[in-house]
Amino acid sequence: MIPPAPGQTAWTKTVIHHFTGAADGASPQGGVIVDTAGNLYGTTFGGGSDICRDDLYNNVGCGTVFKLSPPTPGQTGWTERVLYYFQGQGDGWEPVGELVADPRGNLLGVSQLGGVPNGYGTVFEITP
Repeated sequence: MIPPAPGQTAWTKTVIHHFTGAADGASPQGGVIVDTAGNLYGTTFGGGSDICRDDLYNNVGCGTVFKLSPPTPGQTGWTERVLYYFQGQGDGWEPVGELVADPRGNLLGVSQLGGVPNGYGTVFEITP
């Protein structure tokens, strides 16, 4: 959302990325965080790898951690890059909530499922 210009009252909404539900992820969760360069980081609940399935055994993916980079000079659109594809086992699946960045640039978050030995979720760290 872009704040209103002086003298205006309406905000402007612009979609900067459409998730496809495939390798780039599906159902973003928990908002995004931003770094000093304007990159956005977040998670998707599904999509990514085709390892995880829903109750009807449809491939829905295990979720992703993604980065959206703003357009560089000469570009018109944002660029998405998947930083991590959850595999649905010990690493967890279905990440939820907002990521947190530590001072070294590592991203930390939680998944609601997966993990060893009981499968009740994980706390994860993604390192550059």
